[in-house]
Amino acid sequence: MSKENVEAFKRGLEAGNRGDVDALLDELHPEIEWHSALHALMGGQLTVFRGHAGVRRMLGDLYETSAEVHIEMSEFRDLGHGLVAFGRTRNRGKASGVETETPLALVTEIRDGKTISIRAYLDRQEALAAAGLPE
Repeated sequence: MSKENVEAFKRGLEAGNRGDVDALLDELHPEIEWHSALHALMGGQLTVFRGHAGVRRMLGDLYETSAEVHIEMSEFRDLGHGLVAFGRTRNRGKASGVETETPLALVTEIRDGKTISIRAYLDRQEALAAAGLPE
């Protein structure tokens, strides 16, 4: 597995968890396509956010409804041109204060050392199938 790809992914994840949008965007390709499952989890629909402006919009949506969004990944699998990460997300509602914890898998594609595609899944098997990997 490309250590550089995993390290760049982890840097972006840590930046997002601490709310440092600019540092997160530094790890993302300008033409990023982020397929967010968290929007569906919050009662919306699966949505694709494109480019750095789209990622800012997505994060703004999340921060508007959540007092805390924390993503923790514990397992990584190499795809050659990207990776699959498995873990969980913890959210705390801004208005309700209710905390939830949900399994999360991210399938990424990397181009020119930057993540250009992120597809989020709430189901491990769906993520594995999307990545073309066996269990």
